[in-house]
Amino acid sequence: MERAAERNIPDVAVARVSAVLDAFDTDHRELRLSELSRRCGLPKSTTSRLVTELVRYGLLDRDATRLRLGARLAGLGALASRPRDLRATALPYLRDLRETTRQSVHLAVLDGADVLLLAVLRGPDSPPLPARAGSRLPAYACASGKALLAGGGETAAGLVCGQPLTPVGPRTVVAPASLRRQLNQVRAAGLAYESEESGPGVGGVACTVLHADGRPAAAVAVSGWAGRVNPRACGPAVRTVALAIGRAFCPTPTAHRRQCR
Repeated sequence: MERAAERNIPDVAVARVSAVLDAFDTDHRELRLSELSRRCGLPKSTTSRLVTELVRYGLLDRDATRLRLGARLAGLGALASRPRDLRATALPYLRDLRETTRQSVHLAVLDGADVLLLAVLRGPDSPPLPARAGSRLPAYACASGKALLAGGGETAAGLVCGQPLTPVGPRTVVAPASLRRQLNQVRAAGLAYESEESGPGVGGVACTVLHADGRPAAAVAVSGWAGRVNPRACGPAVRTVALAIGRAFCPTPTAHRRQCR
């Protein structure tokens, strides 16, 4: 029989809750308390106290003598799947944008002070960028990041400007006051531009995909060789694709229609 000491679970609440939830899988959808205690490696008395609280908050359901994962977890899981759903919705539009511009196209979301790339489609005429889906870039050092920071208001801008801004490319903006001026320009124009800020020779343009209430959901960006790609010429296409993705992903993105008029 597996004992708690053998599992070496840290004596912290999050670790213990995680151990309880991890005890369930496709072959063990319902468990008795004794089975749950054995599988999660915690004493039965400890498991019982945790179960009581988890049932109270809807993370577990109790049916007579058996326990199962709670309905609240399904709702949380749906929220966690939204980036994947957004990527699937956006991919056909991103492919069209790549064909139109012959440049690299990416879809990004804001994650703290960084952008997380959900999709990267490389264009035939664009530089071999090191970024790939799943990688991160400092939000202040790329067009998509600046678009998202501008849309996120003072909370997002303050998070980034409150920490040191280190150079990423030859022309990365590292002065908070200069970055704030750029973000004001992005808010006014509805488009964010990049010129060798994320890397040598890289230029680009980005536009936000908005939720129905006007909050930024993601950003669409086109990038290519600075001097070859004309970000201002690509801007209308990027704006149109961002609007199309917003219409497809969000129910009624009226705020985005106002931004892109």
